[in-house]
Amino acid sequence: EREKRCARKVDAERWLDEQTAQHVTGTYVDPKRGKITVGAWADRWLAGKANLSASTRNRYAGIVEVHVRPRWGSVRLADVSHDDVQAWISERSSAGQAAASVVKLHRVLSMILAYAVRSRRLASNPADGVGLPKVGPAEKRYLRAEQVAALGAEAGPGRLVVLTLAYCGLRWGELAALKVSRLDLLRRRVHVAENVVEVDGGRLDWKLPKSHERRWVPLPRFLVDDLAEQVAGKAPDDLVFTSPKGAVLRVGNARRGWLDRAVQRSGAPDGFHPHELRHTAASLAVSAGANVKAVQRMLGHAKASMTLDVYTDLFDDDLEAVADRLDEIHGRAGKMRASGGVVDLGERRASG
Repeated sequence: EREKRCARKVDAERWLDEQTAQHVTGTYVDPKRGKITVGAWADRWLAGKANLSASTRNRYAGIVEVHVRPRWGSVRLADVSHDDVQAWISERSSAGQAAASVVKLHRVLSMILAYAVRSRRLASNPADGVGLPKVGPAEKRYLRAEQVAALGAEAGPGRLVVLTLAYCGLRWGELAALKVSRLDLLRRRVHVAENVVEVDGGRLDWKLPKSHERRWVPLPRFLVDDLAEQVAGKAPDDLVFTSPKGAVLRVGNARRGWLDRAVQRSGAPDGFHPHELRHTAASLAVSAGANVKAVQRMLGHAKASMTLDVYTDLFDDDLEAVADRLDEIHGRAGKMRASGGVVDLGERRASG
């Protein structure tokens, strides 16, 4: 802003000081560059997200269309204030929208505005420092081994899909993309190297697994024979699992068909989602004695800390087991001391 009329001299001096400081620190932004609307700027921001997975990009686009554009689409970047953003977030919370959803809305708007700051259309991000609703940990549901068996028994031809998801911890897209050549039945390993997801109304997007990390997953011995029968006669590049017509397994079709029927008949929790079989795999692995690092590698998390954050309730149960083992160690030490196997250090010092 090159000039401004002020009623008082003190206001004029304050404005001049602010403009001078912005020029000196390099934070000055030409107000004309903030005249573009949030809606138009959001389109530019989305266009620059080609590096993201199709599913993530579509999720962002959906939030922009359904939530950001109706409220902010016609507002100029320069006119977005911190107070208005806070009011919007508070309104969404008061309207009963889930805390996690409200946080996601704020995150998308904040990323759009942060892009404007980097492009020198805004001096600062008005979404910074906004008070957000507290998101509690999502409740996870885990099936016991006998429940997995019951679900598999009711799944018909999908039995092996259920067991592989529940005992190997694959994501649905990883299982759907699994090729015969990536099964090592002798070493009992599965090489997870690809993922397929459904986007844009049915288009299939093939990519690396989430976090872009290929991994080897242990294969329980009881699955080997079934998998050997499953891939018999198939070529190395054929998919291990397909639909009855030989097409890629789509989670939506499974949920509308055999999987939801199996959930109802087996007595699994209402609305049980295939991804919850991945959670179940983590639970079964921990029950079998797997540590955090082993579960991290099996699930393909980028860091062990992420595994702890996601499944902290599972590892909390380990605390009792740790206490029991410490009791055992203490008990063995007491028996050794009583039998003369350990000398009390205080007695040793006295005798010395």
